[in-house]
Amino acid sequence: MTYPNTQLFIAGQWQDAAEGKTIAVFNPSTGKEIGRVAHASKTDLDLALAAAQKGFEAWRDMPAAERAKTMRRAAALMRERAEAIAAIMVQEQGKPLAEAKVETMASADIIEWFADESLRVYGRIVPSRNLKATQMVLKDPVGPVAAFTPWNFPINQVVRKLAAALGAGCSILVKAPEETPASPAELIRAFADAGVPAGTVGLVYGDPAEISSYLIPHPVIRKVTFTGSTPVGKQLAALAGKHMKRVTMELGGHAPVIVAEDADLELAIKISSGAKFRNAGQVCISPTRYLVHESIRADFVAAFAKYAQGLKVGDGLTAGTQMGPLANPRRITAMADLMADAVQHGATLVTGGERIGSEGNFFQPTVLNDVPLSARIVNEEPFGPVAAIRGFEKIEDAIAEANRLPFGLAGYAFTSSLKNAHLLAQRLEVGMLWINQAAAPAAELPFGGLKDSGYGSEGGPEAIEAHLNTRLVSIMNV
Repeated sequence: MTYPNTQLFIAGQWQDAAEGKTIAVFNPSTGKEIGRVAHASKTDLDLALAAAQKGFEAWRDMPAAERAKTMRRAAALMRERAEAIAAIMVQEQGKPLAEAKVETMASADIIEWFADESLRVYGRIVPSRNLKATQMVLKDPVGPVAAFTPWNFPINQVVRKLAAALGAGCSILVKAPEETPASPAELIRAFADAGVPAGTVGLVYGDPAEISSYLIPHPVIRKVTFTGSTPVGKQLAALAGKHMKRVTMELGGHAPVIVAEDADLELAIKISSGAKFRNAGQVCISPTRYLVHESIRADFVAAFAKYAQGLKVGDGLTAGTQMGPLANPRRITAMADLMADAVQHGATLVTGGERIGSEGNFFQPTVLNDVPLSARIVNEEPFGPVAAIRGFEKIEDAIAEANRLPFGLAGYAFTSSLKNAHLLAQRLEVGMLWINQAAAPAAELPFGGLKDSGYGSEGGPEAIEAHLNTRLVSIMNV
């Protein structure tokens, strides 16, 4: 299966980097180089910024109904091309083909929702205390947006930012991940082929620190949106704040799963085990810390381990694969270090815990039990296929432990008690909480965290609102 080299997209044109520099792209299932991606220089960034300003002016002035039609054409193209795009994603990211197809098809749904929402960007008339004045509250697009996205969901992480910005009337310049460049490029291609004005959508790759440090302070950029680690997010937010740039930050998590004494145990195991190993655990909202009532913990651990042992791990393009490789060799080392630390501190390794083979970045689905609070894995986001389980006696203790860390992105709980459900809803410090169900993010719902997991939303009306200026215009009739 062929894999394309990836170019920059600037001013409506696909082009090589001005200096001809490229970066190697590797297949995480084999560890072998499969292609190259263009490495942008400052010359390329200047061209992209100038194009983003012109693209903004053209897109902003287009009637909202026409913008929505253009976005819907892009969504239709993503659906038509989903099969080929998903295959590209598997080669560069590693996830099973079925997961890649779901991600690609979901991007079309997101685009369509924001296309429709763009027609509902309303201002308002405020009654004046002076009957001769007309007071209007106007909503205007903030301007060109700089977006920085990670490799774990190459299309999903871009399309949320892209669709929200375009829905608000902004242009957007995307710095997509160098590890997985080709699938987000296909998303950009769909918008280009749908007819967005030149410069409205741009795409660059290169050194993340160099690009962010140049784009964020630049006067053309008026909004910054980032998905990634908390330490990097804090640096970028500080830089944006220094230049009074609006920011949306979707940062790291360490999602607790509380399984109460009265939970439907079969449901809890089925949902939380499947969620844990999706995308090899490389999901910002992945369940990571399992807090299980002592009366059912033994049964939960046994069933969870059985599920993990039965997973088929392999190349994402191989039929029947349920879990693919980790993104790169660094993740293998990180998992091994977390395992060694947990066992050294007294955790019980129930199953897994080792690399699979010597080719590619495969790691066994892993279950740890009796994990002490001193172990790194219950304090640092693992971002891998590892479940750390602890017990509790009172649900208040589980809530306290869930809230102990500075992260607050997502949380999960299982209980048949309405009282427990309300308590969890009121007390868990997370931006998204799913009770008795798997994570179900959708374009129409807020998506974002609390505390060190960031601020702002990449879903719902709130996502578009973050890209709008609110202005008062008062006209005195003379």
